[in-house]
Amino acid sequence: MATVDQIKQLIRAHYERNDERFKTAAIQIAASEAKAGHTTQARELKELIDKVGRSVVVKLNTANPMFDIAEPDVSLADMVLSPELMEKIDRIILEYRQREKLRRYGLTNRRRILIEGPSGTGKTMTASAVACELGLSVLTVRMDKLISKFMGETSSKLRDVFDMIEQQPGVYLFDEFDAIGADRAMDNEVGEMRRILNSFLQLIEGDISDSIIIAATNNNKMLDQALYRRFDDVLTYRLPSESELQRLFENKLGSYFGPIDIDDRTINACKGLSQAEISRICNELIKGSILHEDSFSNERLQRLIDERSKAYQIREA
Repeated sequence: MATVDQIKQLIRAHYERNDERFKTAAIQIAASEAKAGHTTQARELKELIDKVGRSVVVKLNTANPMFDIAEPDVSLADMVLSPELMEKIDRIILEYRQREKLRRYGLTNRRRILIEGPSGTGKTMTASAVACELGLSVLTVRMDKLISKFMGETSSKLRDVFDMIEQQPGVYLFDEFDAIGADRAMDNEVGEMRRILNSFLQLIEGDISDSIIIAATNNNKMLDQALYRRFDDVLTYRLPSESELQRLFENKLGSYFGPIDIDDRTINACKGLSQAEISRICNELIKGSILHEDSFSNERLQRLIDERSKAYQIREA
């Protein structure tokens, strides 16, 4: 059953003639139905959405080419996170929604978030989910456009980025953040990169916008310790636990196959794989089922997991 908030999003998107946001709200409702075990209703909703044509708007901001802008297509209901992480994200969303109330008491909402953890564990997805819950766009800072070989130019571009953060509220994602946040004490760090980090520290400390800034990194050991004081919250992501693996499979496969029973051998075989890898495996299983018109099988799922795990073993050898 659709929640009141989801219905509000549908109505608001309709009156704003925002087709992408309308589709996003409809997809959220379908995901909620699947999670509640209403697989038939969820499948029917997804078929209707697909008929209309689902496309997430991802475009280059011609006014400022340092950003890729996307309308979020992921909600928190689509994510499988630990209770601790979900509590922190819920707190960020609640504080943003109630930021005016906090301001009346001289307080500010959590807006500057550092997310650290292995690749594929949901860091970028979190930015999209937070944006979706708050009705904001995701603006990803393009590091290839930001970092310049000319002295002083990167710091100047950083000021342009923070001007945009001030002028256009949104969720701003600095992915691969260690590219500009590397420890200034590292032996191989050059003076220009130190100046860039100093500029970032000054800009983020002075930011008073209504945007949310998310910095994501796979390598927190490279980050300068001074950064941690500038962020309101630090979220640490890890590879999925056994219970999270179970929920991932139920979320990804349940809406297509209906109730499924994942055995312990399958769960154990997934250790070392990220959430993104599990999602890819589930998609492969669903595609195979569609093409061969067969039902769910733990054995076939196990083979796909083994294929993915062997690929990593070859790469690491």
